[in-house]
Amino acid sequence: MSQPTIVFDLDGTLVDTAPDLLASLNHTLQAGGAAQTDGAGFRSFVGHGGRVMIERAYQAQRQPLSSEEHDRLFALFLEHYGANIPGLSKPYPGVVEALERFRAANFRLAVCTNKTEELSNRLLQGVGLNTYFSAICGQDTFAFRKPDPRHLTETIALAGGDASSAVMIGDSRTDIDTAKAAGIPVVAVDFGYTDRHVREFEPSRIISHFDELTVSLAVELVASAGGLRS
Repeated sequence: MSQPTIVFDLDGTLVDTAPDLLASLNHTLQAGGAAQTDGAGFRSFVGHGGRVMIERAYQAQRQPLSSEEHDRLFALFLEHYGANIPGLSKPYPGVVEALERFRAANFRLAVCTNKTEELSNRLLQGVGLNTYFSAICGQDTFAFRKPDPRHLTETIALAGGDASSAVMIGDSRTDIDTAKAAGIPVVAVDFGYTDRHVREFEPSRIISHFDELTVSLAVELVASAGGLRS
């Protein structure tokens, strides 16, 4: 039996980073002379990244935003966010216990995120999760990123695993589409950052708490996809 791999998205899946991303958004809006936000309505856009958050904040305020100013503000956003990692960000309930379960069951663990690799490593180290993972791959680790399925399959390979014996865990359409394109089962959490419920994207399974992410569920999904061959 091949050693299976569990690959996790980061923001909105393993770690609730919304408070810090929204704080950086407000810092950026203030620098641009725009009104700050209390975050209402913006939490669902966090998973799309800082650039999209800035764009949508300006659209909501019906303020013009040139490409040059957008670039400047995005750089400020990254600077502020990076300077305050991990801030208020914290793992979701049950994450540590789930990682311990899978490590004890001899699963390989990896992260595949559209956050930069450097920020991903700093965040995971800051919240005490970095030692669980054989590979932490960000948007700049390879020449491609999610939803390109190679981002997922190359992450699995870098972790020493095999795509035929893997499961993806994510919170967004991007994660689900990536896993489907790679032919890999995907479990969607329903508490992350998405403006539409994950059921609309038809993941393999949906969970509402990491207590539901059991070893038996992962083995079942991998086996149903043709993995875990003797």
